[in-house]
Amino acid sequence: MERASCLLLLLLPLVHVSATTPEPCELDDDDFRCVCNFSEPQPDWSEALQCVTAVEVEIRGGGRSLGPLLKRVDASADPRQYADMVKALRVRRLTVGAAQVPAQLLVGALSVLAYSRLKELTLEDLEITGTMPPLPLEAKGLALSSLRLRNVSWATGRSWLAELQQWLHPGLKALSIVQAHSLAFSCEQVRAFPDLTSLDLSDNPGLGERGLIAALCPHKFPALQNLALRNTGMETPTDVCAALAAAGVQPRSLDLSHNSLRATANPSAPRCVWSSALNSLSLSFAGLEQVPKGLPAELSVLDLSCNRLNRAPQPDELPKVDNLILDGNPFLVPGSTLPQEGSTNSGVVPACARSTLSVGVSGTLVLLQGARGFP
Repeated sequence: MERASCLLLLLLPLVHVSATTPEPCELDDDDFRCVCNFSEPQPDWSEALQCVTAVEVEIRGGGRSLGPLLKRVDASADPRQYADMVKALRVRRLTVGAAQVPAQLLVGALSVLAYSRLKELTLEDLEITGTMPPLPLEAKGLALSSLRLRNVSWATGRSWLAELQQWLHPGLKALSIVQAHSLAFSCEQVRAFPDLTSLDLSDNPGLGERGLIAALCPHKFPALQNLALRNTGMETPTDVCAALAAAGVQPRSLDLSHNSLRATANPSAPRCVWSSALNSLSLSFAGLEQVPKGLPAELSVLDLSCNRLNRAPQPDELPKVDNLILDGNPFLVPGSTLPQEGSTNSGVVPACARSTLSVGVSGTLVLLQGARGFP
């Protein structure tokens, strides 16, 4: 009996710890990264104050509406009065997610953050309600190098990008719009992105070549160098070539991986001549059983890895290429063959099947290249 009592006394602290409500915010020991998840029914938003010393900040709203926070905000306040305090913050990378956000609250945050040293902003799993007001004449735009939007819906339909753009400094270098609810922009309202070098429209499977023309508003991306179109419903390289030509876009690097590409183009489709600026093309994870027609005549890099090629491509099937990547195709893997009719074998090399789990991650890393040069 005495031993049992002692055991209970030892277990009591563990029971107490397990019953304790976890803190919504956690700051690492180096004061570098701070993560807040306000999932409680009655969150204490002031807990986020412990993130003021962090360089990377991630705040998630637990899927709730942030409308009540408008009562705490003075919409008429001049954000310039907070300029010195905001500029002293260390934050360089900010992620906000899992919430319903009134547009008035969003622009209020953007107007204050414009005086910060923030360089990378990620908005994900958000519903933006209401219309974004125009940027006041005395206000300054948020000088980001990278903006990433994932699964963000806007109440303003086709005009959302133009409305958001007015609150941003024109020096944006990397833009990612994945899992978008709409990529059909009002191009006449969208201003040019003069310094944008990387654009990622991946994981929009309903986009297709026609949608791509609408999303790439003509002559709005004059400096574009890297274009990622993974899992966007593209069908043939030739059709993508035509869409890029129609939009006046000439990237140096094009990622068409994770699309179910056809090897042959529509016979009635006109021949498209690729821009000579393109030097790197990724067609990995595209289900190709042969090298597709209509490729650029010359490339520095052609990635055909993790397809279903059952033999080595012949020289006359390939463009002039310095670096040809064929890893993960069945003809290079002993004992690997294309699936037969009625077989459960997918024809995918096991190493490539594992690699599909990381789709999207590599694109994010590529997108942020060149956007890390802040102190």
